[in-house]
Amino acid sequence: MNRLVADARTAGQTPDPQQVARYQHMLRSAVVLGAQATAARASKLERKYHALFVRLRDRRDDYLRFVTDPAVPFDNNAAEQTIRMPKLRIKVSGSMRTTTGAEHFAAIRSYTATATRQGIDTLDALIQAATGNPWTPAPA
Repeated sequence: MNRLVADARTAGQTPDPQQVARYQHMLRSAVVLGAQATAARASKLERKYHALFVRLRDRRDDYLRFVTDPAVPFDNNAAEQTIRMPKLRIKVSGSMRTTTGAEHFAAIRSYTATATRQGIDTLDALIQAATGNPWTPAPA
């Protein structure tokens, strides 16, 4: 479905409603079958799978919003990449040492992540900030 939507948007069109309906039907069928197959929830893994199938069933419109709204990305990789470094730092050191240090770390990471999303090289943004001429994003 992602490829269908991406190809249509690249061509400046909207996805074919019949194909979208076909893929939605296949997804719905797979979710129903998966929920039935894991309904017994005998093992820990089956409980996790069953919870996933229930979420997919109950929140189908949320999961498929990327089909109808071009502003919604197919995945959340950008969000996951943004929080990866702070999580890794906590994992390695055990915690942030002070609240002030955590705030400074978060401010720097936020600044560099925003610059990267705007197409500005991270090192260039940091150099500009260190020399007193910080890059600032254009207002929306």
